[in-house]
Amino acid sequence: MRPTRAALIVAATALTPALLLATPASATAAAAAPASAPVTQATAGNDKPVDEMSEDDLRVAVLRILGGKNVGVGVTREANAALNGTPDDLRAFLKTGYRLAQAEDDRVALFTILGRKDTGRGVKEAISRLVGDGTPEELRAFLETGYRLARFEDDRVALFTILGRKDTGPRVKEEINKLLNNNGSPEEFRAFHETGYRLARAEDDRVAIGRILAKPNISKALRKAAENALVDGTPETLRHFLEVGQYEAGGK
Repeated sequence: MRPTRAALIVAATALTPALLLATPASATAAAAAPASAPVTQATAGNDKPVDEMSEDDLRVAVLRILGGKNVGVGVTREANAALNGTPDDLRAFLKTGYRLAQAEDDRVALFTILGRKDTGRGVKEAISRLVGDGTPEELRAFLETGYRLARFEDDRVALFTILGRKDTGPRVKEEINKLLNNNGSPEEFRAFHETGYRLARAEDDRVAIGRILAKPNISKALRKAAENALVDGTPETLRHFLEVGQYEAGGK
């Protein structure tokens, strides 16, 4: 046996116990960072077609799949079964089993996305079309590119909805208009929804509470509640005061 081949077998053998015990990535993580597409020919640096690979090459190829990022439950299960089977089982996994197991994991990821509270109508409609009879390739394409674009459209609609609200403050409007006018990327729109909106609204809320405190005839209870909200200073506390706390304190 050539030294290079021996080194491959040693590496594969060393990887096997750790990979068999590895915890599969969650469906959510798989959706955020999709795994590689299933392989049928050149695999893990080997130029041979799967049917021409030796058992050692097949084992290394499957182990490399298991060692990738965001490997789901289905792929992990089927890869481990192949590793515990015959060379034909390894070939079957690389030629067809990986594709089908990846599709199983992708369906789980899509249902996970559907269950999120912040999933918009465009994403839901796209996923609903896929989960019934979408091919493995269509499921993978959606998670790799379609989800990003569908969510981008939902995020744009959500921004216009925020702009149309009566209580939307000038800082939030400024940030939204900046995104719209500069043709922000899908990632920039998502970042605004996840963090930027919360922080910009907190700035507007501080100004709004300052206006309440500037009124000369507010009650002591209202003044104290407003001051406490500013001292705490978290976006959630500021928002709660404006939506609930000021009325519980007995005035505007």
